Amino acid sequence: MTTGGIAALVRQPDGSTRATLLELLFDVVFVASLALTSTLLAERHTWSGAATVLLMLTAIWWTWSVTSTTTEFYDPQQRPIQVILMVAMVGSVGMAASLPKVSSGHAMVFAIAYVGTHVIRGIILITSLHQQHHRSALIRAARFLFWFLVSGVFWITGALSGTVNWTLWSIAIAIDLLSAAARYPTPWLGRVPFDQYARTTEHLGERYQQFVILALGDIILVPTLQVSRGEFGGLRVATLFCAFAVMLLLWQVYVFRAGELLAAGARAGRPARVAPYTHLVMLAGVVCTAASFDLVVSRPTGTTPVGWLLLIVGGPALFVIGRVLFTLLISMLVPWRRMLCLPLPLLTLPWAGRWPPLLVTTVVALGLTSHILIPGATRETTPGLRVRRPDN
Repeated sequence: MTTGGIAALVRQPDGSTRATLLELLFDVVFVASLALTSTLLAERHTWSGAATVLLMLTAIWWTWSVTSTTTEFYDPQQRPIQVILMVAMVGSVGMAASLPKVSSGHAMVFAIAYVGTHVIRGIILITSLHQQHHRSALIRAARFLFWFLVSGVFWITGALSGTVNWTLWSIAIAIDLLSAAARYPTPWLGRVPFDQYARTTEHLGERYQQFVILALGDIILVPTLQVSRGEFGGLRVATLFCAFAVMLLLWQVYVFRAGELLAAGARAGRPARVAPYTHLVMLAGVVCTAASFDLVVSRPTGTTPVGWLLLIVGGPALFVIGRVLFTLLISMLVPWRRMLCLPLPLLTLPWAGRWPPLLVTTVVALGLTSHILIPGATRETTPGLRVRRPDN
């Protein structure tokens, strides 16, 4: 239920940590953008093509991450925050619709959708918080808006000619990522204090977990759409089953074998600071994996081109690397079991190019199975970003 006006805009410590239905709808819209990103990567599986798709994927992910952080600090039941979520959905649709046409004269659509989402969010927050006389929250929102205005100059300038200036867009996304890592240092306002990162609740962990689970669905969605448009052959169906198995295995890597965050790391605010970056690596792995199955289901036999091989093996590897980094940066524990299992599919690379694509994906699935079957000593993290409380 929505409350009137902007009363209690800042989330209360004892408030509900459950995600609202509008937040879940927000996730679904963004996952649709990821499916288009996977399809685009399948069409452009060259180094330069992959780099441009990764840049746009990062922009899409960063919009989701910052907006979800907004619903962590502010009550998503309030009308201004609901408007912010709706604006982010519109921006996501704009970015998704322009993805295939960014290099053919529609770069400005993507740039305006991205910059507009962040600037409008900042304006809404600053206006609402000013009316509410909430100084600390107002300063926090002003820091975010300042840096998105700075990067926005490069986003818009890089699209002015109609053809993307990838150098300017690379600078723009670097500004967005690095300013967040540096805690948004802003003239006269300083940086975001460390203690604000430590105030996050289970809501933020739940939001990341929900998004990753939905994103994993693209691994089966993308090849299923490919099969539905073509011949329904036995090997294509076998590829779908392999995609389903890989999806489930990555899900178990993320959820069931995901450990518990140490209380010390949570008190330092590490989850809120490192989750956007480590989950970006995992998300890139999901997109690469979905793109690889889009290709394999179209031709499961014959030899495997190098570009396909990099997607088939590299996608799940990126996901596991992101999960390892998350565990390492949060708990400062080295997940040796995952690191030892990670290179198993890589050992086949000297010969895999002569194998059928379906066989290569099967080998990768078997490699992922080792992460699940080999027993481990202790869990690393619980699902999401929940904190393990020390025993008394």
